[in-house]
Amino acid sequence: MPIRLVVADDHPLILDGVENLFRLEEDFQLLARCKDGIETLNAVRRHKPDVVILDIRMPGKDGLTIAREMLAEKLPTRVVLLTAELEDDQLLEAIRAGVRGIVLKEMAPQLLVQCVRKVHAGEQWIERRSTAANLEKILRREAAAREIEALITPREISIVKMVAQDLRNKEIAGKLFIAEGTVKVHLHNICEKLQVKGRLALLRYAREKGLV
Repeated sequence: MPIRLVVADDHPLILDGVENLFRLEEDFQLLARCKDGIETLNAVRRHKPDVVILDIRMPGKDGLTIAREMLAEKLPTRVVLLTAELEDDQLLEAIRAGVRGIVLKEMAPQLLVQCVRKVHAGEQWIERRSTAANLEKILRREAAAREIEALITPREISIVKMVAQDLRNKEIAGKLFIAEGTVKVHLHNICEKLQVKGRLALLRYAREKGLV
């Protein structure tokens, strides 16, 4: 059985290139080519392809919005993003939206073919090493944030972030509209809970956990 595809990009040259790329491969069947997000989502709902290749920026609905709606509707189609660039927050959002593959347009076209085959087989493909490293860094930061939230209160987290910004106790007190002595009490309690000794150790801890 061929791998059934829908491809979407608002740039005709890119769309033609992707279509021609997969028409040269015997194990793919192109079901639809789309130029905007609404058309793409309708095509996925109608054809239920194995894989949809999405540009992250399209009129109507962008690629991440389509991926989120597909996830909410529990559509079986797997998503591959083909994009010129991807910010760290978009990368994390893509993973949360169920995106299984990410390929940058600057890479060799054959990598997109490999990516789609891997994703169709149930694997994840994030092709550029720096992208994968960024994702790992973001996930570590999120895990650290959850760890801190389990140990100290939201008010205490705010104080730690201010310490990480090199604010003095008086400045922190002014921002929170509390007494400087209250800030000192908070810092003592925070250090006890996080098991760190002193302001410098707290500062290192905050930076290690990505609070700056």
